[in-house]
Amino acid sequence: MCGRYGLTVSKEELIERYHLDQDAYTLGDYSFEEKEEIFPTTSNIVLLPNKKLYLVKWGFTPGFAKRPLINARSESILEKKTFKEPFISKRCLVPASYFFEWQSVEGQKKKDKKRIAVSDLSVFSMAGVCERYEDEDGNSILTFAILTTEANDQVRPIHDRMPVILEPEQEQLYLDLEADPEKVHDLLKPIDKKLVIEDSQ
Repeated sequence: MCGRYGLTVSKEELIERYHLDQDAYTLGDYSFEEKEEIFPTTSNIVLLPNKKLYLVKWGFTPGFAKRPLINARSESILEKKTFKEPFISKRCLVPASYFFEWQSVEGQKKKDKKRIAVSDLSVFSMAGVCERYEDEDGNSILTFAILTTEANDQVRPIHDRMPVILEPEQEQLYLDLEADPEKVHDLLKPIDKKLVIEDSQ
């Protein structure tokens, strides 16, 4: 799963990383401070298929859910009603510098918190999907969820799931809403790159 992540780069670095126009963002009064730890239900930066950065709230809020749905399993995303249509027509990229997972320690209740980054990418893209829901006041709110997959060999000792991290050369296809959904679904595999795993307080 992915329950927290960080994004510690500037707006200029993001624009360069994704080859965007200088005005390719709609972030309101967002101060763009470094976000060392990003939590569910907060509004965070995502890249939409129109190649612009937006602030979007983390967590789908369908009426049946007791809590926001922050993750979607990639293996069944084309089968689940809540996520199928967003995957087909409302995909997004979630920029991150690293994500967190918690590792169980034998004989202890407390888990070790691990920060996991991609060794050769200061910013990587987690696969995401978007959907609109109404808040308590009837306002339409755009939300996102992060896709997860089975853990690769490096993450498996910590947790059995991890976010889908796309290779940079896969990002354009993932954002292409005209592409065959089955072809896009083939991208949703554990990343095959060296990860940097560190203890985090």
